[in-house]
Amino acid sequence: MSNPTAVIDAGNFAETFGVSRETALKFESYATLLKQWQKAVQLVAPSTLNAVWWRHFADSAQLMALCPPGARTWLDLGSGGGFPGLVIALMACDPAAQAPGLRVTLVESDSRKAAFLREVARQAGCTVDILGTRIESSSTRDKVGRVEVVSARAVAPLTDLLGLAHPFWGPTTVGLFLKGRDVESEVEAAAQVWDFELELKPSLTEASSRVARIRNLNPRGKPA
Repeated sequence: MSNPTAVIDAGNFAETFGVSRETALKFESYATLLKQWQKAVQLVAPSTLNAVWWRHFADSAQLMALCPPGARTWLDLGSGGGFPGLVIALMACDPAAQAPGLRVTLVESDSRKAAFLREVARQAGCTVDILGTRIESSSTRDKVGRVEVVSARAVAPLTDLLGLAHPFWGPTTVGLFLKGRDVESEVEAAAQVWDFELELKPSLTEASSRVARIRNLNPRGKPA
């Protein structure tokens, strides 16, 4: 993988993450839609809109390399503008997908953002499940069940995020959470409430950020 911070367009993205030209063009359409919809719905911080390829697409795409081999179910919590979940879904739809057979579910309770996600998926011709419900609702839990991968970015502090993720957690589930410079203090706070195995992976797009890779999640003091 070349340097994701050098990703500035579809060509760079395809080269860096090994997707087809067809998929890279779908991301180009995604970027166009993001800028169009941003005028009415704030999908990303306005200051990052002109750096969408590395701040959002590459930042999300780096998680694909951490997907367990053979995983078939991926749940993205609070998907917002589609980061990281819709990026992963588009990569999984690639003919040369690194994770063939992977089915991604996005949960986004904001109806306008959910509509945006559906429009991107429709134009890309990508199969992805989009639930316009709250993460913590019983209907979401019933529809999704346990999954093999749970992801999130900028949804909640780690303690709360693990509480949202836990109902979908199975014995082999892996959590992939994009976190900023406060990750160590968030981990310390979460460890007061939860037992888990943790790897902090350096972010490939931001020196001060980390990917928190979590396994074996259980409420503190309870057996696995």
